[in-house]
Amino acid sequence: MYKRYRFPPAIIQYAVWLYYRFNVSHRDIEDLLAQRGIIVSHESIRLWCNKFGTKYARRFKKKHQGYGDTFFIDEVFLKIDGIQHYLWRAVDQDGEVVDVFLQRRRDGKASKRFFKRLLTAHRNEPRKIVTDKLRSYGVAHRELIPDTIHDTSQYANNKAELSHQPTRVRERVMRRFKSTQQAQRFLTVHEVVYNLFNLGRHLVSAKNYRVFRSRAFASWNCIAA
Repeated sequence: MYKRYRFPPAIIQYAVWLYYRFNVSHRDIEDLLAQRGIIVSHESIRLWCNKFGTKYARRFKKKHQGYGDTFFIDEVFLKIDGIQHYLWRAVDQDGEVVDVFLQRRRDGKASKRFFKRLLTAHRNEPRKIVTDKLRSYGVAHRELIPDTIHDTSQYANNKAELSHQPTRVRERVMRRFKSTQQAQRFLTVHEVVYNLFNLGRHLVSAKNYRVFRSRAFASWNCIAA
């Protein structure tokens, strides 16, 4: 995968990890590497992130052990090049992102398209889905997974709504997404890295957190090798 690249794989992996793990730009990473004596242009880093980030995400999803049986689903608007889009997101009961999908609409067709992606990623129908009262969800539920419990009660979907916050932070840092292709590519990889390193630091002891972090680094090294 790294054949004919001038820099060692470890540097490429580190640059890609920095970009998707923290709220930094390609130029920030250029400076961080330069401080360590590694001279590489921000344009090269951008190309690394675009190419290898997608490859890493694909590998991670193939090796993923599966998600929970309850999906919290929500959509939020994104403006790209002056046009309003909708970012659909599903998380399981543990807060792990199952999928993100950017679409121009949030009607019944868009909802069914997203649900089909979820079923492909999950490989089985979820036991329960939790959404707001948008009618499009009801259409997809009735036609695709009628046997699944559908909860639309107030506040039940807070988990999905809060999961949009990291995306909003990155959107501001990047001064908005420039195109739908760029946004979908970035968000797909960003959610994979988020899943891997979202370890619930405030919920566990420092000792356990270090163990979980070591496992996350081992998993990252495995998919980036």
